[in-house]
Amino acid sequence: MTQIDVVCPGFLADCLETLEEISIEVRETFLHAGGKQFRYIPALNDDPAWMTGLADLVESQLQGWPTQLTK
Repeated sequence: MTQIDVVCPGFLADCLETLEEISIEVRETFLHAGGKQFRYIPALNDDPAWMTGLADLVESQLQGWPTQLTK
């Protein structure tokens, strides 16, 4: 295999650890092992469409939850 596309679907947004470990360290290992093309596909981060979709998902899952604390 000389080409690879890498995505980290477990992350909602890229973080420094992800970028360091995957986009830099894994890229270096892959290329050192003979790989030719390594493409890191970034997380959706703060894309407006993603934020709207995430908010819609959270709101739909919270339907029926109490909105105020009761004693």
